Amino acid sequence: MRSMIRGVGVYHPDGSIDGRDGLDDSAKNVPADHDFAGEQTRELLVRMRDQARDLPGGFAWVGLMDPTKPELAMVAEVFALEPLQVEDAANPRQRAKVDMSEGGEIFTVLKTLGYDVESNEVDTGQVAIFTGPGYAITVRHGKHGDLTAVRSRIRASKVLRTHGPLSVMYSIMDMTVDGYLAVVDEVSEDVGEVETSVFGMTPSPGVTQLIYELKRENMVVRRAVHPLLPVAHELAEEVCAGIPEDLRPYFRDVGEHILRVNDAVESTDSLLMTMLMASTAMRDLQQNADTRKISAWVAIAAVPTVAGGIYGMNFEYMPELSWKWSYPVVLGVILGICLLLYRGFKRNGWL
Repeated sequence: MRSMIRGVGVYHPDGSIDGRDGLDDSAKNVPADHDFAGEQTRELLVRMRDQARDLPGGFAWVGLMDPTKPELAMVAEVFALEPLQVEDAANPRQRAKVDMSEGGEIFTVLKTLGYDVESNEVDTGQVAIFTGPGYAITVRHGKHGDLTAVRSRIRASKVLRTHGPLSVMYSIMDMTVDGYLAVVDEVSEDVGEVETSVFGMTPSPGVTQLIYELKRENMVVRRAVHPLLPVAHELAEEVCAGIPEDLRPYFRDVGEHILRVNDAVESTDSLLMTMLMASTAMRDLQQNADTRKISAWVAIAAVPTVAGGIYGMNFEYMPELSWKWSYPVVLGVILGICLLLYRGFKRNGWL
């Protein structure tokens, strides 16, 4: 059963109001906006919104997990969210981005990543973040990117709560980008194992397929990070116009991590391409070596074949047929020629 609210809270510099303070933050599902459960949820959202406005520096945080259309529409109506951005948040395949409006609202879409150790694959999810005066709305798709730790971090940090809704955006971006780094490290370990196989004495026959699989996993990370590069440069240089001056040092660390992940992705892609070329070249060399061996043995086998073909014609007048030493002499000549050919091929590395 999909739940609309996975956690709600009203935060302000001096503390927070959540389930421990009597706020109903239990998970809720609203199949339609006109039913009784929907009316109760709407009243809760309006009460949180008004309560956040009454508190100096307060903001309400509503988290949605795989929401239905009525659920997302209800939240968008209560907090006056941009309709086009709401459509983007509802799409789990939306491209990562950061949109900043002149009114101070920021809409962020991040791809969340996780590494499956059993299948050696990178799993993806998505979290969209709406931040504006007095509110932070998060819409999450997929099993990755759980925000429980982020809520605990903001609840325990007065410094973060002082910065208002942007503290939610920063904390989620920080956690998500740290997840990128963890996935990149896992992929790098797999690349190291494949590299050992490629340049080993006996490369695995399926190494080319492994390289293609790693390139696919690396591409997943690239798709999550590459759209964020422009804003990452602004964050790293502390020139992002939508971020307040006192918050820029926090976001600088996030920007630097994004750039670091991108550098790692580019390096991994170049290394995989080099390994793919090396694997192909080594396979060609192995095929050439096999061809030389086959050709050498065919040349050696041709000697007794030719001799047998000549003496197998059974002509009546052949001078060697009446000579008693003809058989051992022919065998000796055949053996001698074969040994000379074998020695020559061995010396030249064909055998």
